[in-house]
Amino acid sequence: MFRAGDYVKVDSLAEAYELCQKRSSVVVGGMVWLKMTSVTKRTIVDLSGLGLDKIEETGEEFRIGSMSTLRQLETHEGLNRCFNGIFKECTRHIVGVQMRNCATVGGSIFSRFGFSDLLTAMMALDTYVELYHGGIVPLAEFAARPVRRDDRDILVRIIIKKDGRKASYTTQRNSRTDFPVLACCVSRWGNDWYVSVGARPARAQVVKITDDGYDSLAKLAKEAADSFTYGTNTRGSSEYRRQLAAVYIRRLMERLTGRSVSRG
Repeated sequence: MFRAGDYVKVDSLAEAYELCQKRSSVVVGGMVWLKMTSVTKRTIVDLSGLGLDKIEETGEEFRIGSMSTLRQLETHEGLNRCFNGIFKECTRHIVGVQMRNCATVGGSIFSRFGFSDLLTAMMALDTYVELYHGGIVPLAEFAARPVRRDDRDILVRIIIKKDGRKASYTTQRNSRTDFPVLACCVSRWGNDWYVSVGARPARAQVVKITDDGYDSLAKLAKEAADSFTYGTNTRGSSEYRRQLAAVYIRRLMERLTGRSVSRG
């Protein structure tokens, strides 16, 4: 269990940002992972009074507050209707409903965990993060940044543009609630495919592949899969992950084009 000397429920983002400039401070969300550590902090900063636990939909975008829970994403009708149910699919295997009612979107995205289902799914969409100090940044750019202790900015919300693309998501897991061996999300917009692969076991990355006359989705999927690097850990080897990626990317492409999903 982590320890802290003081607890502050802030009244503004400006107050939270000022407090967080000290290395002895930390922002708390659902405290799902923090409570499993043994760190000691002088001050924990609570954003729960700032109204950042809402998912707002406009004609152009979704605006997801950083304190929204994974369960809110899982059950949000607008998000799942617009993006083929990928938010229900990418969250439903994360431990259980009790945990998903606690874990926050901000905690998952800001930490850029390699095993993050949510980061993998959002990377295939036209997604941005809004930082209090850093402004609005494409998620792919933010995810590529190293996680540093001196990064004291605050994630305010996630913005997903409603650009008309459809998406599909899947994972390979050794057991239903285990961390993913591999996570894949594919979206399509015109002739462009956006392929995101996470749990490689590194954090998710996304590539854009243009379909300029490929004679089969299998070749297109293999090109996408070969664009990523893969590693080995106790859940699987790098070659196993590479083979899984090619198969799952093809299946997701078939699903989005309306073709029957074949085995293999």
